[in-house]
Amino acid sequence: MAAKEHSFDISAKIEMQELKNALEQAKKEINNRFDFKDDKTKELHLNEKTKVLSILAISENKAKAIKDILDSKLIKRNLSLKVLKETSKENASGGNTKITYQINDILDDKSIKTLTNAIKNQKFKVQTQIQGSEIRIKSKDIDELQKVISHLKTLELEIALCFNNFS
Repeated sequence: MAAKEHSFDISAKIEMQELKNALEQAKKEINNRFDFKDDKTKELHLNEKTKVLSILAISENKAKAIKDILDSKLIKRNLSLKVLKETSKENASGGNTKITYQINDILDDKSIKTLTNAIKNQKFKVQTQIQGSEIRIKSKDIDELQKVISHLKTLELEIALCFNNFS
């Protein structure tokens, strides 16, 4: 009788509904805060199709304050701050500041290569299999899979990892 093989998948998927909930909570707090009371421009906008989040405020300091509020809401909803990657900061019309963030929810080729190399360099007794923008890790020993997860959590990556389909 062969030993059962166990596996899990590594991805960068995020709960989009949790992100939307964090955005709504941040918007409510911004609208209720005294320091934003008289500001005409204070926007948080999410484009789900392009996975772009933009912050529009009357100054760079106000835009950073909005981002700090959003960060606190993301943390409360157990979302990593690595979910948002700043792509641009520009002056918008009327002296406003616009900061754009890309939602970082896909493992790119560079991240996949970094992760597979990190696993191979530690000489874990596992097999890695790349499946599009996910990596499947297989082993006969569950403890070995746990060691892989623990090791990957210690790495300083630019993306938040999600470990799922553990079987």
